[in-house]
Amino acid sequence: MPSPTREESKGETGQAEHGATDSGDRERGTGNRLACALEMEMTTHSLHGDSKLDSVNCDGLINRNGGDSAEVSVPLSLPGKRTAHMEGDDLYRLRDRKFLLEDKKRLCALALGTALLGILLTIIHAEICPLVYTPGSNIALFINCSISLSTGCLLILIIAFHYKDIRLFVIDHNQVDWRIAMTSQRVLVITLELLVCVIHPVGTYWEVGLHTNSSSSAPLCVSIHHGRALMDMELLLSVLMFLRLYLVHRAILLHSKVLLSASYRSIGSLNNINFTFRFVLKILMNKYPARTLLAFILFFWLTASWMLTLCERQTQVATNTGQMDTAMWLIAITFLTVGYGDVAPHTSCGKAVCLFTGVMGVACTAMLVAVVTKTLALNKGEKHVHFFMLDFQISKRIRHAAANVLRECWLLHRANLTKGNRGEHRRHQRCLLEAIRVFRHLRLKRKKLRDYVSEMVDLPKMQMIMCDLSANWNNSYRELEQRIHSMEQKLDELSRCFQQTSEMLSHVLRHRNTEIR
Repeated sequence: MPSPTREESKGETGQAEHGATDSGDRERGTGNRLACALEMEMTTHSLHGDSKLDSVNCDGLINRNGGDSAEVSVPLSLPGKRTAHMEGDDLYRLRDRKFLLEDKKRLCALALGTALLGILLTIIHAEICPLVYTPGSNIALFINCSISLSTGCLLILIIAFHYKDIRLFVIDHNQVDWRIAMTSQRVLVITLELLVCVIHPVGTYWEVGLHTNSSSSAPLCVSIHHGRALMDMELLLSVLMFLRLYLVHRAILLHSKVLLSASYRSIGSLNNINFTFRFVLKILMNKYPARTLLAFILFFWLTASWMLTLCERQTQVATNTGQMDTAMWLIAITFLTVGYGDVAPHTSCGKAVCLFTGVMGVACTAMLVAVVTKTLALNKGEKHVHFFMLDFQISKRIRHAAANVLRECWLLHRANLTKGNRGEHRRHQRCLLEAIRVFRHLRLKRKKLRDYVSEMVDLPKMQMIMCDLSANWNNSYRELEQRIHSMEQKLDELSRCFQQTSEMLSHVLRHRNTEIR
C-alpha cells in the first residue's frame, strides 16, 4: 500500500502537469485568436469594408446550423480588452462614412442640377413653341426628348442617392444585412420621390406624324387636334414639374457648414439634436434673416408668376393674366394680401396658384414681422443703459415732486396763519393734492420699472457673484482652519508649560521637606 506522502506528491505532480497542459492550451488558444484576428483584418483590408465577412470559426466557435454559412460574431480579444483590429475597423468605418457623405452631397447636387435643367427646358419649350416652331416639329420633339432624358438621369441619381443613404445606415448601425434599412417609411419616401421626379410633359409625342400649321397652334405647345383633354394634361404635368424643387432643401442641408462641421455634430449628438433641414433653416434665419427671406420671396414670386401665366394662357379676356407683367402684378398683390380687384384669375389652375400664393404671403409676413421685431429689440447692454437712465430720471422727478409737496404744505400753512382770502386757501389745497398725486404716481412708476428690471436675470453676472462668494467663503474657511491650528499649537505649549511648572513645584517641595526633616 503506497504511503500517503507519495500519493500526495503524485497528485501534486498530476496537478502541475494538468496546469501546464492548461497553460499550453491557453497559449495555443491565444495564438489561434491572434491568427484569426490577423486573418479577418487582412480580409477586411482586401474588401475595403464594403463586402460582408464570411463565417470564420475562431476561438472554439463552431457553426451549429447544419453546416450552413451563417454569420457569427467572433471575439477577437480577451474579455475587457480591445485589440488594434477593433480600432482599425472603427477607422475604416469612419473613412467609409466620410466617403459616403461626400458621395451623397455630390449626387444631391447633380440631382438638383438635373431637375433645374428639366424645369428650364420645360419653360423654354412652353415660351417659344407657339412663336418659333410649331407643335409636332423636330425641334419640339428634340426638346421634349431632352426633358425625358433629364428625367431619366434624375431618376438614376435619386436611386443612387438612396443607395448611398442605405449603405450609410448600414455603417452607422453596424448592420450586415441591408434589408434592415428598408423600412416601410423609407420605401414610401423613395416611391414618392420617384413618382414626383418622373412627372414631365409628354404632349409632343402625340404630335409626331401630324401635319399641323402654325395657325392651328394652341396657346400651349400642343395642337388642338387632340382636344381639350391633352392640353389640360400638358398643363398639369408642366406645373407639377416644379415639385422637383423639394431637392433644394436636401442640397441646403448636405452643403451646410452645420452638417460638415465635426464640432457641430459632436455637440449636437451630446445634446440629442437632430441635424434636419428645420434646424439648418433656423440657423440661417438667425444669422441671415433678411437675405434668406428676400431670396425666398423673389424666387417664389417669379416661379408663381410663370405658373400663373401658364395656367391663364387659355383665356381670351380683356385683362389677360396670361402675360408675364400682369401675372407678376397679380401675384404681388395676392402675396401682400392687398387684392385691389383690378385683375383676377379665370381658370381653376390660376385660382389654385393664387390661393397658395396668399397662404405663403401670410406665412412670410409673419416671419418678416418676427425678424423686424428681433432687429428693433434692444440687446442686454442697451437695456441696462436705458433702464438705468429711466430710473435716474424718475428718481430726479420724485425729488422734485417731494419738494413741491413740501412747498405747497408750507404755502397752505402760511395761508392758514394769515387767514386771508378763502379762494387762495382752496387754491393751495388743490395744488397740494395735485403735488401728492404726482408724487405717488412717480413712486408707483419707479416701483414698476424696478420690478421689470429685477425680472431681467443676468445669469453671467449672478454666476460671477456666486463664484466670488464661494471664493471668499473658501478663503475664510482656510483662515479659520489656520487660526484653529495655531490655537491648538498654543494650547499644546501651554499644557507643556503647566506640566513643567508642576514638576518643578513638586521637586522644590520635596527638596524643602527633606531639608526641614
